[in-house]
Formats: sequence, C-alpha cells, structure tokens
Amino acid sequence: MTDVTVEMLKSAYAMRPSAYQFRPVATEDLPLLRRWLERSHVREWWGDPAQGLKRIEEHIDDPTIEVFIVSHGDTPIGYIQSWDPHAGTDHPCRDQPPGTRGIDQFIGEPDYIGRGHGSAFVCAFLRRLFEAGSPRVITDPSPRNARAIRAYTKAGFRPIDHRTTISGEALLMGCDAGTAAG
Repeated sequence: MTDVTVEMLKSAYAMRPSAYQFRPVATEDLPLLRRWLERSHVREWWGDPAQGLKRIEEHIDDPTIEVFIVSHGDTPIGYIQSWDPHAGTDHPCRDQPPGTRGIDQFIGEPDYIGRGHGSAFVCAFLRRLFEAGSPRVITDPSPRNARAIRAYTKAGFRPIDHRTTISGEALLMGCDAGTAAG
C-alpha cells in the first residue's frame, strides 16, 4: 500500500463516530490533564497549566459545565468541556438561543495533532449535544488560533462575530442542529 492510501485509511478510521469515547473527568485524571496542560501546544491557548487544572478540577462538580476525557479507541488523547452560556448573568454569550451549549477542547497527545482527530471528535460530541436537544453549539477560539478555527469549520461551525471573553478576544462560532459535518 502506498503512504497516501495508508494515510487515507487512517483518516477515514479517525472520522468514524464510534472511534471516539467521552467519559466524565474524575479526580484520577488530574495528573494526565496536568501533563497535557503543560505541553506547549496546549499551554499556548489554555494559559497557565496550574490555573487551567484548577478550573477543570472545579468543573468536575459544577452542574453547568460537563468535562470529559476524549479517547480514540482505548487511548486518552484529549479533553472537551460543554458549558451553559446562560448559567451566569454576565456571560458574553447569553444572547444565544435557550438550550445552547458551548464547547472548548484540546488534543493533549502530540501524535494526534494535524490528523483530523480534532474535527472528528468535535463532530461526534456535537451529535451527542444535538441528540440531547441543544439547538446550537458555540465555541470561542482566539482569532489567532488558526488550527482550532479550521477544525471547528470542518466540523460545521461558522463565524458569528467577535467577543471579549475571560480569555481575551474571541471569534464566536456556532453550529446549529442539522448543520454539523459528518
């Protein structure tokens, strides 16, 4: 088999929805999350690893935020969280339709970057949120984070506008039920 054919087969496998599992983050996952947050490709966008880990740990018991370890097959590869933009009175995305969920994610394992996994597991996660009744899912990457914007666009997200969030300037992107890729 040629390298191109092998890469095409790998990419097709990565895109299968059943290739990804999402399990709630547990306290036992914090060392793994710390390692991922300390990696330069994650730290660049998620900031100080100690603060990021503290926020994730606080989210474990927060009913407005769901936190998950993403696995590809049996291998943990990343993190995804789903949040309610209507949970706080001052959230910059409260103007979204009722039932909207927001997501943030990262791939922690460097070997899984640039191979289609980000958009593929986002698609799989979107299906879960839409099946649970969310009319829209939003995300707010930094406008400078071209890799994330490409992955979200590939998953079906479209730009809405620019916002200022607790993380700074953000490109608000949305995906409505029935429009997600995959």
